[in-house]
Amino acid sequence: MRQGSIHLFRVAGIDLFLHWSWFLVAAIEIEARSGRYSSLAWNVFEYLTLFLIVLLHEFGHALACRQVGGTANRIMLWPLGGVAFVDPPQRPGAMMWSIAAGPLVNVALLPVLFAASSLAHSQGWAQSMPDAYRFVNAVLFIDIGLLIFNLVPVYPLDGGQILRSLLWFLLGRGRSLAATTAIGFIGIAGFAVLAFWSRSVWLLLIAGYMLINCWGGLKAALVYMRQEKLPRRAGYLCPSCRTAPPMGAHWRCAHCGQSFDTFETGAVCPYCGARFDSTMCLHCLKLHPMSEWVAGDHTGPQIAGGSLSATQ
Repeated sequence: MRQGSIHLFRVAGIDLFLHWSWFLVAAIEIEARSGRYSSLAWNVFEYLTLFLIVLLHEFGHALACRQVGGTANRIMLWPLGGVAFVDPPQRPGAMMWSIAAGPLVNVALLPVLFAASSLAHSQGWAQSMPDAYRFVNAVLFIDIGLLIFNLVPVYPLDGGQILRSLLWFLLGRGRSLAATTAIGFIGIAGFAVLAFWSRSVWLLLIAGYMLINCWGGLKAALVYMRQEKLPRRAGYLCPSCRTAPPMGAHWRCAHCGQSFDTFETGAVCPYCGARFDSTMCLHCLKLHPMSEWVAGDHTGPQIAGGSLSATQ
């Protein structure tokens, strides 16, 4: 998605990008709705308002992620909506708040939009200003539609990721993701059937996008579950996520390509002698100096995930 994207502006340390395909789809969609208002300008205004709501939704994700100590510095708008690139701490509570904040923005907009719709109705805009009346009600239904769609418990929609966060408390990182993606595949099949029944290209594209994400989520879940079974090294905790590192040759030397246990060798490759200033946590993928990992005696069970090898 980065290819062909246009940087619009930067606000609160977050860069906003717009994919070039947005303009093409916007022209098609605006023209398709040309009969709803007396002027095409209202159609343009409605479409821009749709993506303004989407943008506020994505900023909700990004700011909530930062609030819990995560990283969020980029938002992309494209024809299927928006994507906030968030990296919250690998904890179920932090993940759930980062995801739930997006739909909560839509919830916060509802009283304002309901009030505007009620005002338009009481002032008789349906007769005196029919275009404005139609627009106000359209924006209200857009917000409601986005809220309902995003809360559908199908991964990777917000509802599916909130479900995954809740299951994480009970099942752990790997099994919660596996269960959520399994539900997601069922939901995707439903979306595909609905797309063919309604002959909707957009629903079919959404189903395809969700399928790609579900497949990637399932592969990650399998890796997480394998990692969860690994024995943990006592005396070390990741400074970021407080997870004990696994024992074994799970780190790969960037110079000679050999795998080794960085905690056993003090972050020195035993094959070529290369020394590394920082060590990557296989759970949250953060880099920290080896001296920051020392945490005294640690024998409790921990959950870890991520890649089976990390290039340092």
